[in-house]
Amino acid sequence: MEKFIVAGDCAIRISDTFAGDRTVVLLHGYLENLDVWDEMLPVLASGGVRIIAPDLPGHGISQICGPVHSMEFLADVVCQALVELNVSKCCVVGHSMGGYVALALAAKHPEVLSGLVLFSSTPNADSPEKRADREREIALVESGKKELLSHTSPGKGFAPENRRRFADEIEDLSELVMLTEDEGITALLRGMEIRSDQNEMLRALPVPQLFILGRHDEYITPEVAEAMIARHPQARVVWLEHSGHNGLVEEPRSAGEAILEFIDDN
Repeated sequence: MEKFIVAGDCAIRISDTFAGDRTVVLLHGYLENLDVWDEMLPVLASGGVRIIAPDLPGHGISQICGPVHSMEFLADVVCQALVELNVSKCCVVGHSMGGYVALALAAKHPEVLSGLVLFSSTPNADSPEKRADREREIALVESGKKELLSHTSPGKGFAPENRRRFADEIEDLSELVMLTEDEGITALLRGMEIRSDQNEMLRALPVPQLFILGRHDEYITPEVAEAMIARHPQARVVWLEHSGHNGLVEEPRSAGEAILEFIDDN
């Protein structure tokens, strides 16, 4: 069931299955919305868990709340949404930017977490090079050239071997970029650019952790992923052998089963 709720001062679109004695919250990534989880939902539902997925403010049809959406602001919105939905404890799964939000939630509101899953995401802050990339994207959007993002970003998120097979899904994601409000895109870019390094927080977090990584991810390369794994021996790791950055679309069954197993074990 989909509905709008007011979380804090922000109106957001949210999907909620209501059923299940355990709850998993799915946080989508940059230039996505809650619909990107559709292929995984049947897998997760088969495990008897309640599934909640919002459109994060600035994306989808949730409200835009100012020129900068920090990860902490988004985490507060998610926390308020959980209060509105009477959820006291949940496993949070964050894909890409959604992982940054999940980390901010863990830092600010660890009491709500029963588990944390970083799905093609990292606790690292932006490098100077990455911040420069985000500034270039902001400039593109503000100069009316958003279509350049729609032509490049979605396809790059898939493993090269999958791009032809998932051409329709890539086209859908490209259309989603064009439908996303310019102000929402730039607010989230600015929020990602200023986020803090969460490695120390994550190591100290007394909550079960899972990393799901794509073997052919061009954003989080295997080298970067292996370095992250080495810094976080406390986390369980699952590799999606036939995925890039968008394993939730490329290998939804394997990813969903990994999440269910993680929830069952914790």
